[in-house]
Amino acid sequence: MFDWEDLRHFTVFAQGKSLSAAARQLKVDHATVARRVAALESALGLKLVERRPRAYFLTPDGERIAELGKRMELESFAVERTASAGQSSVAGEVTVSAPPTMAAALIAPRLGELRSRYPDLHIELGGETRNVSLVRREADIAIRLSRPVDAELVVRKLATVTFSFYASHAYLAAHGADAPTYIAYDISMDDTPQQSWLLAHAGSAPIVLRSNDLAIQAAATVAGVGIAVLPDFMGGQDERLARLAHTGAALEREVWIAVHNDLRHAPRIQAVTAFLAGCFEQLAG
Repeated sequence: MFDWEDLRHFTVFAQGKSLSAAARQLKVDHATVARRVAALESALGLKLVERRPRAYFLTPDGERIAELGKRMELESFAVERTASAGQSSVAGEVTVSAPPTMAAALIAPRLGELRSRYPDLHIELGGETRNVSLVRREADIAIRLSRPVDAELVVRKLATVTFSFYASHAYLAAHGADAPTYIAYDISMDDTPQQSWLLAHAGSAPIVLRSNDLAIQAAATVAGVGIAVLPDFMGGQDERLARLAHTGAALEREVWIAVHNDLRHAPRIQAVTAFLAGCFEQLAG
């Protein structure tokens, strides 16, 4: 019999064919992943991976085993969700994934309220720009800036976030608004509505700073580096910044909350989703 943990490690590895990526996801070192894959090969008597310089390739047997492992992994997640949903108390851990700025500005400052109400509840709050998989239990609850479409998820709209151009008072005093310079996302975020909106307004004006982190953009805006697109719940609360006029339609994005259907009635999930909805009440529209 093979060890399920060996198959689990191999299944995660097979998704990206990278020891380092699998190690990060599994929270182990890459040598452990390599050892687990080798142990599975030995137990099954099959060569699953072709090891070549700087790259790994799955063999045909490896492809078949990876597909079976993926199915078994999904079933194991279903077992975990079923067990979790059967718990009757508001206790234990709930993992929440949210865009970093929202996690820091809207959720984290109010976690004390949740802690006071449910002292046996423990929250893992991740600020993430990627869409985590609720099916694979990468999180229990996700806050997203686009409507999730997975059929296994229960979703509802929480709020609408508005965005504006912001510059520091010092920047405006020194440069005015006639020859603007801009702060933008890096090219990895070129497909976001915020970046498209900024580029459409900036035209040929120079972009003097690019960053994939909105907190860095905001700090640079305060420092007078240039003009940035910031959510109004962030820029509008900073007295060091001025909101600038713009032409055309305003930029708005909907905020959605999602939870797997298997977990929707679990008391601790219901408690946290209600809390999160309260965190976004000020933006509801």
